Amino acid sequence: MDVLSDAIAAMRTGLPHSSRTLMSAPWGLRFAASNGAGFHVILQGSCWLLPPGQEPVALSPGDVVFLPHGRGHAIADDPTTPLTDVVQTPDGNWVLAEDPPPGAGPTTLMLCGAYRLNRARAHPLLTGLPDVVHLPARIGAHPALRAAVDLLGRELDQPGPGSDAVVPALLDTLLIYILRAWLDDHAGQAATGWAAALADPAVADALHAIHHRPAHPWTVEELGARAGLSRAAFARRFATVVGQPPLAYLTWWRMIIASQLLGTSDAPLRVVAQNGGYSSEFAFAKAFKRQFGISPGSYRRQHDNTKHPVTPRRAPSVIHHR
Repeated sequence: MDVLSDAIAAMRTGLPHSSRTLMSAPWGLRFAASNGAGFHVILQGSCWLLPPGQEPVALSPGDVVFLPHGRGHAIADDPTTPLTDVVQTPDGNWVLAEDPPPGAGPTTLMLCGAYRLNRARAHPLLTGLPDVVHLPARIGAHPALRAAVDLLGRELDQPGPGSDAVVPALLDTLLIYILRAWLDDHAGQAATGWAAALADPAVADALHAIHHRPAHPWTVEELGARAGLSRAAFARRFATVVGQPPLAYLTWWRMIIASQLLGTSDAPLRVVAQNGGYSSEFAFAKAFKRQFGISPGSYRRQHDNTKHPVTPRRAPSVIHHR
């Protein structure tokens, strides 16, 4: 397992949704705050992203914007255009609250999508992202991301046999490439944070070891030795870059794994504890309550409805305004 994949898997719930959206000016869409994360990719034309409390962001063909925190935003042909609300349905899809008047001006073609997330299992790799991740189109930059965009756009425009399986897989791939692109762009720009952590060989190796074998009785000495560092030097380096000591992160990650098992399986508490590196159910329950504020049994009862979720079919393109 790798840290980026684990961070996404820890938070994801349900299937992502997407649409290929054609708008004719004047147009403006306002997305309410939600528990998910959204993205927009500009295929043709131009528009403006209107994040709350921030200056408008001009978007051009090839630009990708990712909004990881679900704080709500708007997107429009012009910052002054009146906005039509887009609301989220129970299955995670987004639909127009009312039909706006048809426009006759320049058109903008976009890919829009949303991922459903469980904020209770938020990984700091994602929570540490800015409110708006803007990846401007640059010749030769992030070719894998561009390829994923092209494949998704083609599948939404011309769905074929297997599209219900292909589109969610492409959306998952797109999310990985968006995050990779941002991490790559910022790896050398900061001394702390997750872009720096994954670019630091010693810290990244320790993180991968923790994620690969979370039940192993790791010590700071053992993790440091993997990078050829003393206990004290490694502990300082890890805490400075990641923001918490190595064993504190290990304990937190074990609790996240446990919460996933409790919420999505009927595994006995003994098995959940062992997967989290605890030989004692009592010690595990105490650590779990310290992290989440409730006992493992209470957590399981609260999340019982997620064990056998109904898998929704892929939502069609829901916004098409000419």
